[in-house]
Amino acid sequence: MTNKLIRAMLVLSLVSVAFAADDVASAVHGVVQKVDSGSHTLVVKTADGSERTLHFVGTTAVHGAKGSWRGITKGTEVVAHYTTRGAEDTAVEVDRIGKDGLKATKGTISGIDRGGKTLAVKSADGTEKTFHLTDRAATDAGKDMAEGTEKGTKVTVYYTEESGKKIAHFFEKV
Repeated sequence: MTNKLIRAMLVLSLVSVAFAADDVASAVHGVVQKVDSGSHTLVVKTADGSERTLHFVGTTAVHGAKGSWRGITKGTEVVAHYTTRGAEDTAVEVDRIGKDGLKATKGTISGIDRGGKTLAVKSADGTEKTFHLTDRAATDAGKDMAEGTEKGTKVTVYYTEESGKKIAHFFEKV
């Protein structure tokens, strides 16, 4: 009896690990090709021409768009953070870039402190800007999205300004 119980617990723990492995956060940067409120999907086309269909749910956060999804339309530049479970990608957060959305700046990383959640970037004109990383940006900085983003790496930082501070929501290698 105890052997069967141990085996059952082992199988259940392996299954839960397999499902947890699928639920990994990733990000895609591109231009919205389609928003379908009926099927709750958003299609984002990346610079390399690939397209990713993301499902949005009631808990999906949207930044830089007025009235939730009404501000995200075809042609809108976005960074979408999503999780994958099985074959379905679910948008966790969608950040609009540009007018009324996130600002962008390019430069070279002069310092990064993932634990302290700060990123220092030196722009082409020699000025240095310090960004405070959101929890998601700090977490993403340790994953494949920001892999290789160490001192000296050229990046684009997408940020907002709140209470006089620059808040980095996402950054990527250039």
